[in-house]
Amino acid sequence: MIELFRNRTFARLFFATVCSQLAATIGMMAFAFYLLDRFSSQPAYATVAEMMYSAPTLLVFLFVGVFADRFDRKRIAENSLWIRAGLSALIVGAIASDVWIPMIFLLLFLRSAVTKFYYPAESAMLQGILHDSQYVRAAGLNQSIMGVFMLFGTGLGALVYHSVGVLGAVTVDLIGFLIGALLLRGLRVPEAVRLPNGRSRLSSLRLPSVWGDFREGLRYILSRKLLASLLAGFILFGLINGCFAMLPMLTMKYKLAGENYPFYVSMFSVFMGVGFLVGSTIGSVLVGKFALHKVIIACMSAAAVCVFGLGWSTSPWAYLAFTFVAALFLAPFNIAIGGWLPKLVAPEKMGRVNAWIDPIMMAGQTLMLGLIAWLFPSLFSVEGLHLFIGALLLVAAAIYLATLPRFVREEEREAASAVAAAPAAAAAGSTAVSG
Repeated sequence: MIELFRNRTFARLFFATVCSQLAATIGMMAFAFYLLDRFSSQPAYATVAEMMYSAPTLLVFLFVGVFADRFDRKRIAENSLWIRAGLSALIVGAIASDVWIPMIFLLLFLRSAVTKFYYPAESAMLQGILHDSQYVRAAGLNQSIMGVFMLFGTGLGALVYHSVGVLGAVTVDLIGFLIGALLLRGLRVPEAVRLPNGRSRLSSLRLPSVWGDFREGLRYILSRKLLASLLAGFILFGLINGCFAMLPMLTMKYKLAGENYPFYVSMFSVFMGVGFLVGSTIGSVLVGKFALHKVIIACMSAAAVCVFGLGWSTSPWAYLAFTFVAALFLAPFNIAIGGWLPKLVAPEKMGRVNAWIDPIMMAGQTLMLGLIAWLFPSLFSVEGLHLFIGALLLVAAAIYLATLPRFVREEEREAASAVAAAPAAAAAGSTAVSG
């Protein structure tokens, strides 16, 4: 890990992402607490707010990958943070003025739409400033930081909310985005990384060319069986994320903890965060000893069993215990996925591939959140939703078990054939010259 931070460009980009993401996590959780407290009899409001973080992908998915591949990636990432800071200031004003709640939802929607441009640009820059051998280590570091977010994010969100209210929490959002933007302002990234396909003018952007780039990304994915198979599971991951975005909070408030739900929701994030931190250490060892696809399949199957345990839990502490164990398996899974994708995608195509990943996942997440807002608790129960998540994890694991090992073997055979053919081609060329 020390080697990663010796790369000053990586360190600066990493801390910019950490500042903005931690602040956003605190503000998001505080706003959810605010909605559940103010509209206690209408849990749909908190779910709709969560939808505002995922639904914008369906609006901008055509453009995020194209922008990351055609325009200056550093400027895209930096400007997205400045804009998010401005929108956070508007949200503070809207809450202070007690405006119509759908207007605040609209501002959340716009801020989330801008956020979608940040991560493809950031991940594409990371791919350019790291070596192939560092991808898995960087994925492990990111997984550890995700554990820290889970460990402290919800608890800090609850603390800030109960200390200075929702206005203070959204102000933390604003400050985090400003710090991230300032860190990126001084970032020095080689032009080959910022603009891998050369310079383009915004005026040259036309819908047919955007759609052409989007289709090119799909063709690139479909032409690589292993990559296509890996991304197929992301459809189910979107539904799973949609459930988990709200399920712990709904479970604690409406089933296990009642009025004490803020404490237990904070404890959920602590148990999940500790599980991810421990699991990240274990995962770094696992991905070094076992094939990545084996780690993915085994961890998904084990996590599914833990999710069934969550659904059958009858006390908050039993729920938290299963949460910790589930996180132990989810962390290596995420490390394996995050470290594998950059190895499968050419740097100049990363933006186009990311342009498909986000809408695939967010379409499922938005659909699931919409169904929860509409049908909870009249038709959906917290037990049923947990069982649904566990079943989806098992289905995804079965899909990967049926496809990934076979496609990995095919790629290994092709790579071996290419290596064997190279000396023969060189020898033939040498013979031709000497002749």
